[in-house]
Formats: sequence, structure tokens, C-alpha cells
Amino acid sequence: MRALVLVALLAGCGGGGERVVVGSKNFTEQRILGELLAQTVESVGLRAERRLDLGGTFVCDAAIRAGQIDAYVEYTGTALTAVLKQAPESDPGRVLARVRDAYAAAGLVWTAPLGFDNTFALVIRGDEPGVRTISDAVPRARDWRAAFGYEFKERADGYPGLERVYGLRFKEIRIMDLGLLYRALVDRQADLVAGNATDAQIEHLHLAVLADDRHYFPPYQAAPVVRRATLERYPALAAALERLGGALPAETMRRLNFAVDGEHRDPASVVREFQRAHQLASAVR
Repeated sequence: MRALVLVALLAGCGGGGERVVVGSKNFTEQRILGELLAQTVESVGLRAERRLDLGGTFVCDAAIRAGQIDAYVEYTGTALTAVLKQAPESDPGRVLARVRDAYAAAGLVWTAPLGFDNTFALVIRGDEPGVRTISDAVPRARDWRAAFGYEFKERADGYPGLERVYGLRFKEIRIMDLGLLYRALVDRQADLVAGNATDAQIEHLHLAVLADDRHYFPPYQAAPVVRRATLERYPALAAALERLGGALPAETMRRLNFAVDGEHRDPASVVREFQRAHQLASAVR
């Protein structure tokens, strides 16, 4: 329902004229990636209309399918399990092929993956002895407080399946805004949180990621999803987006995330610096 309300509010904001409407989800990495797409649009002489921070997965998916935005960055595992409601699998190439085929029927194109896999990550404090894998955490979890974002708690590829595969149950589960999870962990308001592999705070706060020893989580390669009509209308944009393929390995994404979250820099300036350093942006015509 929330997704439908927000999409309705976006009515009239879709493509038109020489503009391309770029959306994003509502967390730091997505704001950075949305800005990267917007600056890529501008690099080929088009006007980018930013509709960043729209909401969660289903809001962005509904918006692009309704034609209210032209592009946003999605993750393959999220598309497969949460959007398409298909069974997860572990092979990155097969997952990408499956989502590409399914989205093509809706007039949506997955362009080249950006270069990192932002899988879910169960994170604990680095001083917790003897816990290195999710299986190690199972006997302790009954005395632990966990903190999750709403999507992780509800999605099939999040906690419901994780509980089933590992038998992982907690003393208490709190639902928190994603931006508060790591502070709750450091302040000992939680003993385990569900984050993402590219979260900058993991290294900065000396936290530990539990190994997924039963290989539960599917791959989550990040890639721009774009309306086919937009790419056909602007071939130069299609070429510019392909140049982003492989440009963002996980360590680079963590660095960009930290520049915004840790150093409190503006995402637009962080992306401009990245573009210049990697010579990704063409001169604006």
C-alpha cells in the first residue's frame, strides 16, 4: 500500500522532454548510486531529475514499472527473491540471467553490473570470542538481542529463510531504521545486526561479519535497471551506463559509503571525485 501511495505522488514526474528521472532507495549506498546514475545522465548532455530516497525496494520497483522513474540501481538477489518471488540460488551468472529475462518482459533492462556484491551480512562486535560463522552464533542467539531493518525482517531472503536454514532464534528482535543499526550494536543495545557487505561502518567500527557457512544468502550484484524506451531514445546514455560496468569493486563502494556516512560529505561531491579519478564521465555537451 505504501508503495502505491508513493508512486501516486510521483505521477507526472516520469520521463518527458530531454530529461531522465533517476530514483534510489532510502539508504546511503543507494543515494550515492542514484547520484552516480544522475551524473552519468548529465555527462551525455541530458537533464537528470533526481528522485532519490524514494523508499524501499518495492517503492522503487513500482515506480519504474509505472514509468514514474527511468532508472535506479537494484541488486540481483533482491530482484529474484523479493520482487519476482522466485527461489534463491547461489550462482551469480544464473541469477543475473534470470532477472534480466524476467524484467525484459516488462520493458526493463539490467545494464552491466557495477562490480560489487552487496550481500546481507550478520554483524557482531569484534570482541565477541569464538563466534566466526552464523552457525557459531546459533547457540548464543537465544540470549542475544538482534536489530534488523524492516525489509530484512520480512523478506523471504532475509530473516524468515535464515531462521529456517540455521534454526537461528533470538531473545528479542528490534526493528530499526537502517542508519541506527550499527550505533545500537556499538552501544550494546543489540548483540547482532543485519547489515550489508559494503557498509562502511563495519571496518571503521572494528566490527565482525559472520561467515554464511551454509551459503544461505543469494548473490546481490548491483546494477542499473533502466526502462528500455529510455535507452532506445538516448543511445549515448546506454553506452555511458555500460562504461560503469565493473567500476565499483566492494572496497571502493565501502570507501564511498564511508566518505558520506563517516566523513559527512555530500554524495554529489563524492561521486564527482570518483568520476574524475576513474575518468568515467564524458564531457557534458
